[in-house]
Amino acid sequence: MWDLREPLDSVLWYRVYPEVVLKDLTIGKVAKESGVGVETVRFYERKGLMRVPKKRESGGFRTYDPDDPKKIRFIKRAQDLGFTLREIKQLLELSSTPRANCEQVKSKAESKVVEVKEKIRDLKRMLSQLEELCAACDSGREALACCRVMDCFDGGCSLPSSKTERKPNL
Repeated sequence: MWDLREPLDSVLWYRVYPEVVLKDLTIGKVAKESGVGVETVRFYERKGLMRVPKKRESGGFRTYDPDDPKKIRFIKRAQDLGFTLREIKQLLELSSTPRANCEQVKSKAESKVVEVKEKIRDLKRMLSQLEELCAACDSGREALACCRVMDCFDGGCSLPSSKTERKPNL
């Protein structure tokens, strides 16, 4: 079957010899399998997203559960989708709640969709205002004291599409 003298990929070791990986899954191995740094693993532990493993009696270093890399990948993907650490913690808690259902997760995802759409609207408004600022600048060669863009940042002008109208500084 397998020649134990040959080095095997860590994922393959996990599948073929899970008992070997179970006892030696260190923070470095968890980080590598998860695609993050060791400090990220520690950060997630401090934030309560992962349990802090106990030290082994024999070696003194901490060993992790085989599911921890999967949990870290879950956390990273949820962050990529815009979920906060607090929201991710709630999702992880749902996954360990026996009575939780998909509707609860879907509701959180739908709320995130609404939030992302609001951010997109805000970004479009910001883009429009920045384009107006750039258009207000005649050539960009004027002295800084005459710069219309700087005047607007300073509250010296107002743009028609801005949320709050500012009075010029006198």
